Amino acid sequence: MPDLSPLDCLNDLVARIGPFDRLGVAVSGGSDSLAALILAIDALGAGSVAAVTVDHGLRPEAAEEAQRVADLCKTLGVEHQILHWGGPSGGNLQDEARQARLALIGGWARGRVDAVLVAHTQDDQAETLLMRLARGSGVDGLSGMTEMRRSDGVMWLRPFLNVPRTSLRRVLSERGVSWVEDPSNADDRFQRVRARTALAALAPLGIDAPGLAATAARLQRARAALVAQTAEAMRDVLSEDAGTAVLSKSVLGLAPEIRDRVFAHLLIAMSGASYRPRLDGLHRLIGDMGTLMGCVLVDEGAHLRLYREARAVEELVASSDELWDGRWRAEGPGRGVIRAMGDDGLRQLSTQAKAGLHPHWRGTGLSAGILSACPAIWRNGQIIAAPLAFWPQKWHLFARPLAAIGDRLELSH
Repeated sequence: MPDLSPLDCLNDLVARIGPFDRLGVAVSGGSDSLAALILAIDALGAGSVAAVTVDHGLRPEAAEEAQRVADLCKTLGVEHQILHWGGPSGGNLQDEARQARLALIGGWARGRVDAVLVAHTQDDQAETLLMRLARGSGVDGLSGMTEMRRSDGVMWLRPFLNVPRTSLRRVLSERGVSWVEDPSNADDRFQRVRARTALAALAPLGIDAPGLAATAARLQRARAALVAQTAEAMRDVLSEDAGTAVLSKSVLGLAPEIRDRVFAHLLIAMSGASYRPRLDGLHRLIGDMGTLMGCVLVDEGAHLRLYREARAVEELVASSDELWDGRWRAEGPGRGVIRAMGDDGLRQLSTQAKAGLHPHWRGTGLSAGILSACPAIWRNGQIIAAPLAFWPQKWHLFARPLAAIGDRLELSH
């Protein structure tokens, strides 16, 4: 099968998802991202492209490499910015660096560009599939990376998932553009490097990058069908009450794959986590009830209820004009802060109820554990409004629906 034209792949994705007034490109200085920059200019023109480079500071050469990208962008007439990472905290270095890169680029992109182009190739897709196979991933993981995803208000595009790395390097060679080779790409301490080595060893068996990328594409179609079934199931079993998920017990009788997806989606949406829970932990939660990812699942007799764990939100504070816990916004007179009600807030509400200022919060039918994790409006250490507990004081609280947050049903990577 001949190599696909990378420019055709980019133009096709832009035609299907765009149009874009301004496209961001994440450029490291390596061959793939530099080719993506050149191709973005070919597709949209230099004036409609902005580039960003993250200097991780992990190698002495990193600053010089970032500056080389900046110099090239100046020559090409493309706006460019270098972002700096504060450094690792001692965990998984590659994962920390990846998360930092996404956060920095995402912050740069919001309000500046319509989407961010990243240069993952067919080779990257195949390596990703092998790594997820090693972790025992299911359909979602083995469907690999998607050509488009949305996360925290940013659209990320990967148009080259069916394009071999050699095709992107050919673009640079034809233009006389040189690139840098990151020495970490040859360091077998990293799993991706070991996956690359394994892929070369598997080639004689016919297991190669094009074949694995094709497998990922087929699994993406299977995942899309599962997502559609999960969305339908959620419409049948889910209702919301004070920002909590109230589930018909019929959810437990769903096909295990759909049942697990319903609970995983709700946990991600409620907690704001980036990844779905581990399957063993999810099954323990469903079987035994309890706590997972800062959320609590309880059997209330007629139904199940999933709600935020008070301990998970007790330190969260947001201005009354900001989003609280990733889901809640407030509208009301004056200024205040949004905090969880907590035990102190419930005590204050009980005192006010005894004074006849409003009905007692117990009349909501919600337990102290549920309400203590719910938001309220505070000022100077005093609760000034609790719209979810019979004391609105002209304030309103709105929670983004659990079934709609961030397209979480896609569970994409």
